[in-house]
Amino acid sequence: MTTNPVFCAIDAPTLDEAKRLIGLVSGAVGGIKLGLEFFMAAGPEGVREVRPTGVPLFLDLKLHDIPNTVAGAVRSVVPLSPTYVTVHASGGRAMMQAAAEAAQDEAEKRGVPRPKLLGVTVLTSLDVADLEAVGQGMEVAAQVERLARLAEASGLDGMICAPTEIARLRRFLKSSSVLMVPGIRPAGSAAGDQKRVMTPKEAMEAGATHLVIGRPITAAADPAAAARAIAADLGLALDAEAAAPKSPVS
Repeated sequence: MTTNPVFCAIDAPTLDEAKRLIGLVSGAVGGIKLGLEFFMAAGPEGVREVRPTGVPLFLDLKLHDIPNTVAGAVRSVVPLSPTYVTVHASGGRAMMQAAAEAAQDEAEKRGVPRPKLLGVTVLTSLDVADLEAVGQGMEVAAQVERLARLAEASGLDGMICAPTEIARLRRFLKSSSVLMVPGIRPAGSAAGDQKRVMTPKEAMEAGATHLVIGRPITAAADPAAAARAIAADLGLALDAEAAAPKSPVS
């Protein structure tokens, strides 16, 4: 492994806190994930303000609406040049196809790289009892597989799945498909609200391409040290100068 697969989830509601955390960890992780909490508080301008130069951005918005609305939302975020954007696979084939077409068309118009679209299958906070409660009375892994097959057929570039479903999806997805995996907990970390978890090393060995890690890094007493420890556990040799904490983005 030569590329750091870890995307650090910056679940901060304010610009100052996001800047502080990004400054601490950006050199020790492979990318930054900004989600709904931050996006709703700070918007596109906030994304531009905190994003470090040259660091891949995962914009985790989990878009889910009628096809035209999701296509418009995708077009709106393309100028931010995210590397990855999420949509809910449960939104259906027409919605995902519209999102994929919008991403390609808008990127070509603006002369920027096309963001890769990732389909959210079943959230890692859910288990079979939760699926039954919303009328999806089937085993979690089977529902994940159904949605992943639909997402790939709809033109998406990869999936979001729990660590426990990686091996099952790798059996049928294209080898180029991205598997961005949350629910990652280093040994000794609390599971929190995640119900289907795995260590970073276990997830990579199972076939993940990227790992989403938030609280085990950002809630640590020393976030930079926590990020470096995960990289070391994955066998990555970080450049000492690049991995050192940086001043907050100005």
